[in-house]
Amino acid sequence: MKRGEKNAGKELYQQLRALSWEQLWAEEVPRFDKASARERNERVALVRAVGVVFSESGDPAQKDAVISWLRGLLQDPCEKIRRYAMAALPKIGAGPGEEAELLALLRTTTAEREKKFLAQALEKIGGAATLETMRAGNLGFLPQMEQKVKASVARSQSPSAIHMTGILSDFDGLRIHLRGRRGLEGMVRDEAEEYIKAHGKFRIADVGSGLVALTPVAPFALADLYALRCFGAVGFVPDSTPAESVEALAPVITSALSRRVLQAFTEGTIRYRLNFIAKGHQRSAVRLLAGRVYALCPEILNDARNVTWTMDIYPSGRGHSVELRPNLTPDPRFYYRRMDVPAASHPQLAAGMARLAGRVENEIVWDPFCGSGLELVESALLGGVRGVHGTDLSAEAVAIARDNFAAARMPPVPANFVCGDFRDYAAGENLGPESVTLIITNPPMGMRVPVGNLRGLIEDLFNVAATVLRPGGRLVLANPVFMEKPPQGFQLQSRQAVDFGGFDCRVEKYLKLSERTGRH
Repeated sequence: MKRGEKNAGKELYQQLRALSWEQLWAEEVPRFDKASARERNERVALVRAVGVVFSESGDPAQKDAVISWLRGLLQDPCEKIRRYAMAALPKIGAGPGEEAELLALLRTTTAEREKKFLAQALEKIGGAATLETMRAGNLGFLPQMEQKVKASVARSQSPSAIHMTGILSDFDGLRIHLRGRRGLEGMVRDEAEEYIKAHGKFRIADVGSGLVALTPVAPFALADLYALRCFGAVGFVPDSTPAESVEALAPVITSALSRRVLQAFTEGTIRYRLNFIAKGHQRSAVRLLAGRVYALCPEILNDARNVTWTMDIYPSGRGHSVELRPNLTPDPRFYYRRMDVPAASHPQLAAGMARLAGRVENEIVWDPFCGSGLELVESALLGGVRGVHGTDLSAEAVAIARDNFAAARMPPVPANFVCGDFRDYAAGENLGPESVTLIITNPPMGMRVPVGNLRGLIEDLFNVAATVLRPGGRLVLANPVFMEKPPQGFQLQSRQAVDFGGFDCRVEKYLKLSERTGRH
């Protein structure tokens, strides 16, 4: 194709791409069908535009008509039009009928370029028939295609899931990384130590920035790890020795230990994606590593959709290391999180703040900026809570917090959610001087929710807390304002800088002192 023709084709595609699906189907497609062979060849960009536009919009019934139109173009005398139809079909969604036509064309065509496009289309929509044809080995499929088609067939015929109660008994040499927000590792460590004291099964091997490393000492299930609430994700490290190249990670991913982990914690076919930490999507490296893994172990399939595992590739010294991370979305620990609000707490942070506050019997808890209610739910889940109060300026947030709290399915805990300013606490039910034993909150930081005077807001919070908290009560908050000295009447018990997604914020715990004695 000459440069001028190529540019004209791109310009036409952009024009057609900007049209609605109604205009394309009612005006441009009939025009294309009635055109001469030369005009159709010049306007072949319409086929591409139809594939893209109808993949994003259009009535479902209309899409069936579009697919039928594209199937007709597979028989067009013009090879270029046929190629464009092959590329457009997978975008809209093709089934066994389209697969059969593409396979029939592949058996009859002699044009190498057309074979290439047919193979690319079958790679995306191929099913059992394509897989059977590939295994016959007489149509010149590329070896890497088999893995993609096998993954597609497995996705539809044998959906996989993470097996939370599967037991891993043979774990020699395995390391477990509990990863989370930088600054919360102390809370994760403390929670893990408490669990280990009660149940055993692990020991703490190391603590680093945003990371707590465990080694198993007894058979365990994923459910044992997900009994902990303060970490973000778990990664299984079958070999901590850095690999010099990305391709050298393939034997690690397919090692006997890795396969035992994947098999113990997977129901159905093992499918995974590769994720390069801090490097973005490395297409050539993904192709290279995925191909090598498949060559070593065809039962472990690289896929791009609805996978149960992610292989996280971390830079490690001068090489790379890999962690096998189960994909659990939504996180089963936070089943109650039905809805969220802008700038709401992450559940692991809420769980960490609740643990920092500690468990106290007959606790009365108030969150002056309750958002979606996560701190209140996590506090109640620890036990000992006799009642909770949630306040927020947003009526939508109050409704979401109320629904999330109800979804937690705990033993009945009286809960009072009010839309209003926390400074008007007296307007709320059962909130008054020395009525609360714990205030736990993640106030607006001024990032996504505008705050006119952030320091003034935090000062008002301490002033209200000084009245509402009982002596010996605690205030646990994410504090965006640095305070050199505790406000009068409070004792600072804990302060930890935590990564809040691009900026550090202090998570603090204060104790309210007795006015007369200066003691709690």
